[in-house]
Amino acid sequence: TPRQGAANQLRSLPADDLLESLSVRLNGEKAGAAEIALTLAFTDTGERFAVSVENAVLHHRPGEGGPEAALARATLIDLVIGATTLEEAQASGAASGEGLAAQRQLNFSRDAEREADRVGLQIMSAAGFDASGMVSFFGRMQKATRMYRDVPAFLQNHPMTSERIADMQGRINNLPYKQHADSLDFQLIRARLRVLQTQTTQGLQDASSFFDSQLQQNPHHEFIPSKYGLAFVAYQRGEFDKAQALLEEARRAAQKLSADAKAIARPTYEAIFDSMEIDIALGAGHPAVASKLAAAAHERFPVSRGIARQYAVALMAEGRNADAVVYLRDQAQLYREEPQVQDLLAKAYAAQGKQALQHLALAESYALNGSLPAALDQIAYARKSPDATFYDNSVIDAREREFKERWNEQKEEEKKKK
Repeated sequence: TPRQGAANQLRSLPADDLLESLSVRLNGEKAGAAEIALTLAFTDTGERFAVSVENAVLHHRPGEGGPEAALARATLIDLVIGATTLEEAQASGAASGEGLAAQRQLNFSRDAEREADRVGLQIMSAAGFDASGMVSFFGRMQKATRMYRDVPAFLQNHPMTSERIADMQGRINNLPYKQHADSLDFQLIRARLRVLQTQTTQGLQDASSFFDSQLQQNPHHEFIPSKYGLAFVAYQRGEFDKAQALLEEARRAAQKLSADAKAIARPTYEAIFDSMEIDIALGAGHPAVASKLAAAAHERFPVSRGIARQYAVALMAEGRNADAVVYLRDQAQLYREEPQVQDLLAKAYAAQGKQALQHLALAESYALNGSLPAALDQIAYARKSPDATFYDNSVIDAREREFKERWNEQKEEEKKKK
């Protein structure tokens, strides 16, 4: 059998070559951050090797390397080819030693991952999703890591992907079938992403052909997302009148669907339509129309971050930079961890010719994105700006101290890791 052939081939190898074959087979990605150091003692030959796993790499050399793990060469080979498990070897006395305690850590990790898979399956099922998607996901993961299929299971801190697939299939067979209906929000965003994934001329043509095909094949269920997708294709091509007309078709169909369903609350998908209508008005060169649309949409959907930022863009496009600054400063206070607001604030300040405040806003944006050196550079530019006031310099001093402290802390943490 293939297993017997592999065993015979491994038995013919010297001990050093046998361990070398294990180091080649080790799946570094799955080994993760596991750190193991032990002395592998072959009870039948008397050979002893220092074996360690560090930084996802298996090392070995003759000599001592930590707590002892004693077993025969034949037992190690059986473990490698899957003829036995570490638990069985320990129970039979074929493997022993303190070093095997480290292996039990990996066993625990694998059990924890199996439990996580089970909980994830339960959550998906309770939420109404088709849990068979987990099997498809693990199948893609197995394909992506197909070069590591022969890695010994006992050297991994995750279960073998094939084991996880079999486990999920067994559990799914005991679950009642559920057909999950995609929400209209999901269908609209999926249509938008189909257009965004490739914005070349050919890519837009392919997307347009796809939506036309969907309309012909399934006009009842695909009308709204397909019309929305075609509207977005037209927008990307700069055909703004056509985009507006297609968007209105999609909106009217969605409103009829909502009326038929007797929806009480305002459907969230209307924010998606509003957002595109604002983009179309901006693209067509109608900033005043865009700002009115954005203001109304912002009132209807006050927690929508996309529409909030579109409102600021529309104000600046209309030349109302002072209004944009006031609005964005309020937004920056409400959403302190949002770098996009600081980017827009920097643009508004730049339009007003306020260099110091522009660089301060950029510094905040870089800091929120985790780039403290770039933030400190912007602070330096702000300090050198000719329009910096006494109050601006006070803010500059305070932010510079804080950024430097955070940057020094980061460097200290990096030194400790090394």
